[in-house]
Amino acid sequence: MIVSLSFGEQFDRFGQWRKGFAGQMAGFRDWLAAQDLLDAAVQDHLLRLEHLLRGDKVCVAFVAEFSRGKSELINAVFFAHYGRRIMPATPGRTTMCPTELGYDPALPPCLRLLPVETRAQPYSLAEWRSRPSTWVQLPMDVHDPDQLASTLAHVAQVCKVPVEKARTLGFWSDEAGADNPVPDEQGLVEIPKWRHALLNMAHPLLKQGLVIVDTPGLNAVGTEPELTVNLIAQAHAVVFLLAADAGVTKSDLAIWREHLLPCHREGDAHLVVLNKIDTLWGSLDSGTEVQAQLNRQRAQSAQILGIDPARILPLSAQKGLMAKIESNAALLQRSGLPLFEDLLAQGILAHRQSILRNVVGAGVTQLQAQVQRAIQIRRRDLDEQMLELRSLRGKNATVIQSMRQRIQQEQRTFEDSSAKILAVRTVHLKLMNQAFQLLGATSLRRELEQLAGALEHSGLKLGVRKVYAATFESLRGLGQQAKAAAGEIQTMLSATFKELNTEFGFSLQLPGDLQLHDFDRELAQIEESYLQYLGFGHALKLANPLFGQRMVKALGMRLRTLFESAANDLDLWSKSATSQLDAQLKERKRSFARRIEAVDRISEAASGLMERIAEIESAEQQLSALEQRLAQWMQQLLQPPEPEATLTDAPAAGV
Repeated sequence: MIVSLSFGEQFDRFGQWRKGFAGQMAGFRDWLAAQDLLDAAVQDHLLRLEHLLRGDKVCVAFVAEFSRGKSELINAVFFAHYGRRIMPATPGRTTMCPTELGYDPALPPCLRLLPVETRAQPYSLAEWRSRPSTWVQLPMDVHDPDQLASTLAHVAQVCKVPVEKARTLGFWSDEAGADNPVPDEQGLVEIPKWRHALLNMAHPLLKQGLVIVDTPGLNAVGTEPELTVNLIAQAHAVVFLLAADAGVTKSDLAIWREHLLPCHREGDAHLVVLNKIDTLWGSLDSGTEVQAQLNRQRAQSAQILGIDPARILPLSAQKGLMAKIESNAALLQRSGLPLFEDLLAQGILAHRQSILRNVVGAGVTQLQAQVQRAIQIRRRDLDEQMLELRSLRGKNATVIQSMRQRIQQEQRTFEDSSAKILAVRTVHLKLMNQAFQLLGATSLRRELEQLAGALEHSGLKLGVRKVYAATFESLRGLGQQAKAAAGEIQTMLSATFKELNTEFGFSLQLPGDLQLHDFDRELAQIEESYLQYLGFGHALKLANPLFGQRMVKALGMRLRTLFESAANDLDLWSKSATSQLDAQLKERKRSFARRIEAVDRISEAASGLMERIAEIESAEQQLSALEQRLAQWMQQLLQPPEPEATLTDAPAAGV
């Protein structure tokens, strides 16, 4: 029997796969610690990989103009088990402010609402998040569907304000004409009561890292740069809804061209939905004629949007929700919801799983080399001890005492080199601090000052694109300078490692060149996604200094995340070099202690020599067993088990 799993079921399996994979990483870390092979760099690397697996977030953004059925589709996909609508979804404007659905265990179940008046201030949404006292927090009972729905109804609230206040808050423009809200008899216009909403609840999918973003239409999307270029741009899937009877309208096309296309990244799942196909079911047309209408609408919409028609899915979110509540399998299939859920899951989960596999695989391969190097150091020390001990067979006490003195002299020479190593560490730390400063918040803020200055004054922003381009050229320069600093560190370590390898028989290896490919690629993507706001179509918005300030704030928050990630990569690269030195210094000190102990035991008893040789032979066998177990761990981590197989009757699609 062919079974089609819902998005929730497939996401749950993906979450279990991530947890199982992270559990394997934790087990590997514990095993390394038990074998005394867990140095600082290896531990740091493993903890980052574990955090990546356990804390991986998958964001799905639902974007459309008003009354396209976004909230109803969210209800159908994620909340049908409540047996009723949870997100407000009635005719007309429902979700009036951007709404994020997620889970934070540090907070109780609640809905937090940011007053719309905060738009009069230049702070970004990220900054407002750090000011919890500004938000209105409403408690929720997640076990009471009616209370939950009643609380979520607040996202549809509106208020009436004078035109001047609407203009200040960005909801009125004298040049917008008919696109402005219509004043009532008192000259007041209707605007959203809230600027942003955050829903925190322990929904099974939200607990596993799913984040859902519900957007309220072109006006909010276009006036909140942080929403467009941060939340939507970084979503792993974007669901763009159209009305089946209208196709692509002028406002739909504006959202698509201005806010979705610039944010699209290779590998992301972008689906277009022709919603409300049930409005065609009751027409006088036959089923064949209705299907022909849908096919024409898909083809026309695909041509206008410039995408493959296979990425446009006809469905009825309302009938899909009803079918799930009533357990009506026939209606559910007719609604088109199962195919949508399957394609959404394929587009997101397969891509995320592939990314996690590649990142973890690359990290594990690097760790294998580091751990293998530590094992080889131990083997080399055992071989040296074995040669020494075998050379003592049949020798008298004078020879044995002479060997003890020679080992002590080697130990003193080795300890005398600590001053040299300390000097190297000092220079290394100085160069690393210089590199970190290049990628620090102060450096980033300095590079954004000129752009902020160009946007803060009122009126048209002539020449701002030139300033913008120069800013990103400077930001790319910071990345190049950081790599150059890493190259200087590498040159210094090369000379030091070569000297230590020659003098003490170490096997220190230089790390490869610092690679910041993701930094350059993501910086280019950020530059492209914000460039849309500097065009002629946004000239009126840019004339408002508050909008420009919000834009720079949003840009700064996203760039800060990128720069912090690059600094973390630099730190891990540095530790991969210095941890080798720490590990080999530690092993060499142990080796001296073991060698002196062995000679002393041989001096005290004639049988001590053979016992020590037997101990070393046993230790070599244990090292061989250690290498075999390491190889087993590598095979297990590089080929983790697949999530339980998903059998589906849905065809694959290029999402």
